[in-house]
Amino acid sequence: MSQEREPSPPDQAHPPTEVEIMRSCVCNTKLGWIGLAFGEKGLRATTLPQTSAHAAEDELRRRGVGEPIDAAQAGDWPRLLGRYASGEAVSFSDGLDLEQGTPFQRRVWRTLLEIPRGETRSYGWVAERVGRPGAARAVGQAVGANPLAIVVPCHRVVGSDGGLGGYGGGPALKERLLRIEGVSAGAG
Repeated sequence: MSQEREPSPPDQAHPPTEVEIMRSCVCNTKLGWIGLAFGEKGLRATTLPQTSAHAAEDELRRRGVGEPIDAAQAGDWPRLLGRYASGEAVSFSDGLDLEQGTPFQRRVWRTLLEIPRGETRSYGWVAERVGRPGAARAVGQAVGANPLAIVVPCHRVVGSDGGLGGYGGGPALKERLLRIEGVSAGAG
């Protein structure tokens, strides 16, 4: 006799029904070495810039990403990240796979893609935009869980006072990313 499973609450991530083998590569940019992980539906994860290719590869392995590929097989992603790190305006919105998060996280991540280059928004603004006013803390947690750092611009989210707030790569990297985009540190 099989047991019936209760449906998951709406804000829980649904595990994939089958194991997806992700391909990965690293690319060197002016920011450092960035690891890229690809699934069948597109880019699934990036690492923050690392000091070496080995460090970026290690970070990908810690995330369970396998099957290394040559950067030439990664499409335009290495070139786009290189151009971004050099200060050029690039669009990262195509070819992203954001399905690994909860529905709430995915709404937050899609909202981050709406923040224009060279501008910042507060956690409260994002909360309002995703229909959860007053949920700035929950937004902060979703921003912190962003699997596509730099590409999904979580660095553009700042505190309500214009302060940098948190960032997985530390405040110096967040400030550097914002400077690349023409934002004065702390400007909100």
